[in-house]
Amino acid sequence: MKKISSILLLVMMAFPFTTMAQPYPEGTFPNEHNLDGVQWPRVDKNGHTYFRVYAPDAKKVQISFRGPMTREADGYWTYVSPEPEAVGFHYYQLIIDSVYVAAPATKSYYGMSKWVSAIEIPEGLPYDKTQNVPHGEIRMKKYWSEMTQAWRMCYVYTPPRYDQDAQSRYPVLYLQHGGGEDETGWIFQGRMSNIMDNLIAEGKAVPMIVVMDRGYASLPGAASVPRFDDARMNAFLAGASAPATSAAGPSSDRPARPAAPFRFQSVFPELLVKEIVPMIDASFRTKTDRASRAMAGLSMGGMHTFQAVMPNLDKFAYLGGFSGGAGSVEQIDQLYDGIFADKEKFNQQIKLMFLSIGSEERPERVKAFAEALQAKGLHNVVYYESVGSAHEWLTWRRSLREFAPLLFREIQK
Repeated sequence: MKKISSILLLVMMAFPFTTMAQPYPEGTFPNEHNLDGVQWPRVDKNGHTYFRVYAPDAKKVQISFRGPMTREADGYWTYVSPEPEAVGFHYYQLIIDSVYVAAPATKSYYGMSKWVSAIEIPEGLPYDKTQNVPHGEIRMKKYWSEMTQAWRMCYVYTPPRYDQDAQSRYPVLYLQHGGGEDETGWIFQGRMSNIMDNLIAEGKAVPMIVVMDRGYASLPGAASVPRFDDARMNAFLAGASAPATSAAGPSSDRPARPAAPFRFQSVFPELLVKEIVPMIDASFRTKTDRASRAMAGLSMGGMHTFQAVMPNLDKFAYLGGFSGGAGSVEQIDQLYDGIFADKEKFNQQIKLMFLSIGSEERPERVKAFAEALQAKGLHNVVYYESVGSAHEWLTWRRSLREFAPLLFREIQK
């Protein structure tokens, strides 16, 4: 306990030193996830990352997903990525004498089942940036769940002018996070509100309510949804090298990411249909017909989307799986009570099935599934491949950008 307290004190002491005047590597700029006014870590236009941490008494300092830092004479530890890192959002932690901590110089995000830091290689496009357009609001909604016998919380995006146009009602998108993340993921890592504000301002998306809930739920007395194996995950973080560029692909000597022990047996899909949807309809000015209700999610959230929507097509007409949710081509006619074998039923009930994946996360299976559906004469099946991105937030931000404009409108055949 004494060692951990000393390490935490050391990390807290490092914060003011990161803000002092220092010579910066030429052509670099502060990471966009740094706290206000903090200059390190830094990024350059080519995607190299630069880290600097004050830990004079530490014996060893590492950066997860990258490797060891170099001790300097002034008590600082530094690291410069040897190769450009891939565009997008990257989690990381400091590992100071074997203790894993979030960096005190950056904002923290819930990912990998823990609070961690982030560094971003800018994509250079405006769709997910805060712009001078009307903005919606994100509201926190607490509610009691009879199924789980617990208080739960979700976040709800209401579009611009929701409060001013008191007579208007809006369609709803239920948008879910992935495994190891939570209901804050789409707000902070995913930049959902910026993406929606900009699409609505440009007339590309219909004003809508967006609901983001926690995708973990267990019945009373049942085992809670398992977390990542911390020991194996930490070993992976300590040994992992820098995120590879999209051109180079994954590093061949990078330790394999341990499989997440999620069994996807959460009762969340049932909870959403039975409790969350009625609660949202009772609390907000929603349109309640099936043609005004959509659901989408990334990875685990994509699987939850298919589990919630496909058995409940009387309540939903749109669904999207971002890097998750696609089925097996070999079993296509048996899935979901055979709806894929009945093109008349599918085309009548499903206004949009959107399947997306990054080009660097083995897209062949998802692409083949989408093409098999289209070949069977199923309309409104859209496949999107995010070029150069993997199983990461860049893929999912882009997927939302492509998905949202298709909602609550008839797709041109």
